[in-house]
Amino acid sequence: MKEVGLRFQAQLTAGSRTTLGLRSSKTSRTFRPWRARLCRMVLRISVPAFVLLLAMGSQGQTNCEEGNGLLDFSPPKTMTVPDVIKKFGAAEDVVKQARLHYTFKQDVLMHTLSGTSVTGEFHEVTSVSFDAKGRRVEEVTFAAQPSLRGIQLQQDDMEDIRAFMPLLMTSEDLPEYKLTYSGQQHVDDLDTYVFHVEPKKEEIGKRYFEGRIWVEAQDFQIVKVCGKSGPDKVRVKKHERADLHPMFVTYRQQVDGKYWFPAYTRSDDTLRFPSGPAHLREIIKYTAYTRTDGH
Repeated sequence: MKEVGLRFQAQLTAGSRTTLGLRSSKTSRTFRPWRARLCRMVLRISVPAFVLLLAMGSQGQTNCEEGNGLLDFSPPKTMTVPDVIKKFGAAEDVVKQARLHYTFKQDVLMHTLSGTSVTGEFHEVTSVSFDAKGRRVEEVTFAAQPSLRGIQLQQDDMEDIRAFMPLLMTSEDLPEYKLTYSGQQHVDDLDTYVFHVEPKKEEIGKRYFEGRIWVEAQDFQIVKVCGKSGPDKVRVKKHERADLHPMFVTYRQQVDGKYWFPAYTRSDDTLRFPSGPAHLREIIKYTAYTRTDGH
């Protein structure tokens, strides 16, 4: 996202575009409802502490630790760390191929804020499918007139929404990254292996993910992601503007008893532009996954 001096206005029209699914299924291995968890958290906080949290929230702070248990630093018990990486890379291959046979709805809501007051909004709802060649096809079904203040959406930001926030890390992607095993962690009702991820080498013009992933210990699929895309462009030449990207956390949901697909992304971050900070809050929901081939 680039900084701007005036309100950003863009024109969006409903229609189809080609760029670059899932019925809900009940499962015992899932994440607890967000609203219930938030209510439990608020009830345990004293009034002064809650006021402090609100003040912190006005500055923007994506919480990667929500739902996490204590981190166990011990190595995997039944296999080596390289074996875990190999297995989850293969499992992500299956997830990526399976998602090509689903349609789903993507609901993106962004707000710029000053303190706790909303100063601007971007809201777009898209129906997503994939053609016979695996290319993503988007049909915009709702698009409000954007009114974000202090930032300007770029193509990189749309790539974040399509690729990095609903991150899939396949065996083809793994050679580009250094994965450091952090330990084992209980996330809601799931046992996971935790890895820190960073690019091995940054090539000019190419973007990467850096952060943490949580790999489910039974299916070896990623179930949680927290980090950001990069690199950011902070030091710029005269007449250029900084280009920064927010920290985000994404949770997946099991679909049809097999595949862990992205379900919910949240970002609450303050982008530190040279001209001043910009507080951005973003929620993306991926819903209504529906299999297209009848299997």
